[in-house]
Amino acid sequence: MTEIHEFAGKTLSETSSVLGEGPTYDPDTNTVWWFNILGKELHELNLSTEEKKVHTLPMMASVLARIDAERQLLATEEGLFVRDIASGQLTFYLGLESDKPENRSNDGRTHRSGSLWVGTMSKRAENQAGSIYHVGGGKVTKIFEGISIPNSICFSPDGSIGYFTDTRLSRLMRVMVDPATGLPTGEPIVLVDTMDETGGIDGSVVDADGYIWNARWGAGSVDRYSPDGLRIARYKVPAAQPSCPAFIGADADRLAVTTAWEGLDDHARSTQPHAGSLLELGVTVRGIFDPAYVI
Repeated sequence: MTEIHEFAGKTLSETSSVLGEGPTYDPDTNTVWWFNILGKELHELNLSTEEKKVHTLPMMASVLARIDAERQLLATEEGLFVRDIASGQLTFYLGLESDKPENRSNDGRTHRSGSLWVGTMSKRAENQAGSIYHVGGGKVTKIFEGISIPNSICFSPDGSIGYFTDTRLSRLMRVMVDPATGLPTGEPIVLVDTMDETGGIDGSVVDADGYIWNARWGAGSVDRYSPDGLRIARYKVPAAQPSCPAFIGADADRLAVTTAWEGLDDHARSTQPHAGSLLELGVTVRGIFDPAYVI
């Protein structure tokens, strides 16, 4: 039986994002990074100083991967760019569906090999218009296609298993992966099927024990699944549309969650003052930091 936990966390940032997404954490600077995709913003919060910055972007972006102390890799609607942290300057790196201007990037995460998986979707959320790509060694390879809203991209601690979903179908997929390259070595199978439940499977991370923490869009919760697909706990959050979790803190023992107010009317927003905020779940976890992207 699934344990139900009331919200025991706090708000880390009250900045109201239309579509907060893509959180990640840099342990070297104790900084949380995340996007307001539709607002074309990159947000930065230093947990040591509580200093908050908002960086305006020239395009919609959704995924950030650390390269080194000076650079980051950003997945955007116009391709992949290297961002200079000090100046904010973006330098084009690789194309990503340059033949499909009607699409944009969505969910993504680095693999322990130093490669990146990143999903794309229609800006109008058209059915099966998106794909998931592997980016490694300066090469972009399509690995899955026909996906409407790619999400939940994450990996087992040893890098041998990959997970992803199409939020519209709300089935968490599991696929075997080459730990050395991050490329799939088999066909995806359904690990969790929640198509008949409220909301949909959105962004996920995997902890040090292989358990999957999933933000359930539309259900106001973060769910924890065992490696064999059993939902063992549900943690409520004060926003109906949580989008993605991230392990934060020097020991990766805290969990942050981005949220969104996209699609909410004025009444719904008035009853959800935390919609669009960056939240902390308020539970101790055994997390893993996202690996750096090897350029």
